[in-house]
Amino acid sequence: MHAIIHTEKGNLKVEFFEKDAPNTVANFVKLAKDGFYEGLTFHRVIPDFVVQGGCPQGSGVGGPGYQIDCEIDGDNQHHDTGVLSMAHAGRNTGGSQFFIVHSRTNTSHLDRNHTCFGKVVEGLDAINEISQGDTFSVEVID
Repeated sequence: MHAIIHTEKGNLKVEFFEKDAPNTVANFVKLAKDGFYEGLTFHRVIPDFVVQGGCPQGSGVGGPGYQIDCEIDGDNQHHDTGVLSMAHAGRNTGGSQFFIVHSRTNTSHLDRNHTCFGKVVEGLDAINEISQGDTFSVEVID
């Protein structure tokens, strides 16, 4: 299973870390299939760090109405370029917000603190072109 994150700057093909973060992947896939991400924005863009989206309010404080536990013990819990990771307001408070890593340069402190649940394997160049306020949608391909 993989997903395509459709952005204004290009498509990002994502492969999921289903073995390392099965509940986080299942949550993201369910939200995507339910249309939750349709037309949301990347509300936070920090160059050479991350692009973040998934807040239904567009402000960074919203979510799906529930929280999920972190899954940080797997082998793929390193915030390298292109990695998808769950944003949260503290351990076990993730929901719908996620971020995509620009580069490893400034992200090692996130390792085993935020759940890595996938990686962009095609379209990496588009990550650096995304601007705050750009919209996106997520298509899951079984």
